[in-house]
Amino acid sequence: MRVQGFPRLVTSLLLGRIAQQMLAVGFVLFVLSRYHSPQLAGAATFVLLFPGLLLSPIAGALLDRYGRAQLITVDYVVAAITLFLIAALSAARALPPPLLLGICGVASLTGPLSAAGVRSLFPTVVPGHLWERANALDSSSGVLAQVIGAPLAGVLVGFAGGEWALAATAMLYACAGVAILGIRDPGNKQRGRGILAEAWSGLAYVLRNRTLVGLALTFFAFTAGWGCLVIAVPVLVLGRLHQGPEAIGYMWGAMGAAGFVSILIAGRLKTRGRERQLMMGSMLAIAVAVSFVPQASSVFVVAAALVGVALVETPFDIAFLTLRQRRTDPARFGRVFAVSMSLNVVGGPFGSALAGPLIGWSLNGALWAAVGAMLIAAALPLLVIPARDES
Repeated sequence: MRVQGFPRLVTSLLLGRIAQQMLAVGFVLFVLSRYHSPQLAGAATFVLLFPGLLLSPIAGALLDRYGRAQLITVDYVVAAITLFLIAALSAARALPPPLLLGICGVASLTGPLSAAGVRSLFPTVVPGHLWERANALDSSSGVLAQVIGAPLAGVLVGFAGGEWALAATAMLYACAGVAILGIRDPGNKQRGRGILAEAWSGLAYVLRNRTLVGLALTFFAFTAGWGCLVIAVPVLVLGRLHQGPEAIGYMWGAMGAAGFVSILIAGRLKTRGRERQLMMGSMLAIAVAVSFVPQASSVFVVAAALVGVALVETPFDIAFLTLRQRRTDPARFGRVFAVSMSLNVVGGPFGSALAGPLIGWSLNGALWAAVGAMLIAAALPLLVIPARDES
């Protein structure tokens, strides 16, 4: 914390991640309470995430070329403005579904700037001998953000309404943008070629790397299942189990607390040479935990299943991240991480978009589809990820 600029970076990171967790929970609850449509909730979540993922190669090239702190601020400001706009228009009853989807699409475009920007700013601000401590603080802040953000969003929606939850989220994004202003980015700025050429080089590197492609396929299946749960679980809790929005926030928060415990237990795992097996075992355990959700007769069963997911997910995360770092050229971290991170999470928007029609057909069908996606993710590491680095 004595490294120049690092306390402000951590403050911005924590505020931004709390806002992100609030948005993940509060936005779905807002759409469900305002429009009473799981289909629109799935479509809006898809539009809020997917368009920006398509621009991730360009975002990575911009991050390598210009100051990361300034570009992260741009994304936080765009997020704050668009969320304020959604909240204000909804309060005025002037937000038809097409306009909501349009605003979500605009908000999505700058998303990769902060997602990859913060991740690549850490190793440039912090000296190499402190990377382990900085990365530990990075991981812990993500868990803390879930513990704080998810319950806060649920409580705000339950007691003040979805518009107030979105407005509070916008305020946090704005504060995160202010906190990171002025941080000096000492990383080398690469300006040898054009933006599109640099973007293409990052994309081509990822697509030629069998390990990165295999990781992307594995994570696509995982996040597709999770994206389905993000829509289906609130519908289950609000509808079939007759609970309020705050119950959903508490459940996601309990997941964060369980994840923190899991990090303390599994954080010392030695993964070298066992990454694929750890990913497979962790994902099988996640599928077993999720399989209890379709049969749940009370909110406590759902909460217990989600806590179980958090407890067994950490080995997957550790193995996934370390394998990606070991098999990526360090000179390409900025571009490669922007592309790789977007490819890894692209399944989430598709899962959320698919959840709406599936819920219209059968809520249990949507929940079992999530279980199926987890099982596919469990099989992929051994099938598509090379046992050794072939780059």
